[in-house]
Amino acid sequence: MDTFNIANRRYLGSKQQLLDFIENIVKSHTKNCHSFADIFAGSGVVANRFNKNYNLILNDNLTCNYHIYTCFFSNVAYDKDKILTLLESYNNAKNLAPNYYSKNFTNTYLSEENLKIVGFIRDNIELNLEQNIINKREHSILITSLLYAIDRIANTVGHYDSYRKNGDLEKKLNLRIPLIDNSLNANNQIYCRDANDIAKKKKADFFSLAPPYNSRQYCDAYHFLENVAKNTKPQVVGVAKKMDRSGLKSNYCLSDASVYLSELVANINAKYILLSYNNTHNKANARSNAKISDNEILEILGKKGKVRIFEKDFAPFNAGKSNITNHKERIFLCEVR
Repeated sequence: MDTFNIANRRYLGSKQQLLDFIENIVKSHTKNCHSFADIFAGSGVVANRFNKNYNLILNDNLTCNYHIYTCFFSNVAYDKDKILTLLESYNNAKNLAPNYYSKNFTNTYLSEENLKIVGFIRDNIELNLEQNIINKREHSILITSLLYAIDRIANTVGHYDSYRKNGDLEKKLNLRIPLIDNSLNANNQIYCRDANDIAKKKKADFFSLAPPYNSRQYCDAYHFLENVAKNTKPQVVGVAKKMDRSGLKSNYCLSDASVYLSELVANINAKYILLSYNNTHNKANARSNAKISDNEILEILGKKGKVRIFEKDFAPFNAGKSNITNHKERIFLCEVR
């Protein structure tokens, strides 16, 4: 069966191209660290890079990301043969009845036929969990395979704020098996909560922070995948067919984001804090401008310890409405007093 790894996903703000940059900073400027907390873990690629040397604490407020972390980083045992058998049966499913997904999303992100498959698979995964045929780790592995299969062929530009009006809907949904190195996961912890809440309750040698930069909410960009992950079948509205996301909105996308960052940093119990943030404050349009200024970041981290800044040229996401030049991704590294 075909395979996939954690990086085989389209994700806004993914740090995949910055991993060497981040790892070199950590290797050169930190010492005696054994635990790594990534509390805005997003695509999970940063945690994946550090999993080989650190015990992880991963967190994100989206359920779809929580399942992905459980798939790749959990320490719960799973039966690979069972997973393969189920994935093969899903890929061979035919002549399926209409369901919630085909009735609500046909010819938007996927074709009607593929959405019938999505609904059948998602309900079967839940049924297998309820009947104790699979455990919670296997449940997340199967959901992750479905999410990556959807994202691979989805009729989008990488997010679900909209879909291509004349896009290709003919590609067939095909589930693959994830490449998991289970030997690295013995002491990992995984959460789906508010990052500020995690900071109050968890201790780690190293905290990695990558909050949203601007007003673009991740629950808006990935509402369809979140809908599939939860499978609660809510009412959807609008052209993009979005569910109610009021409980998923991030405070870091609001004008007073610096207040939340200040509270977060004040509560962190760590030797080092690494904050990833870009330099678009007042450089782009209103939606793209970063919510927290450099002066605010330096003031907040400076209260905690000694701060160094590292920069790297980086191409930002651009929907075609901004002319962003001299764009840089910055790493603020705070050595806590």
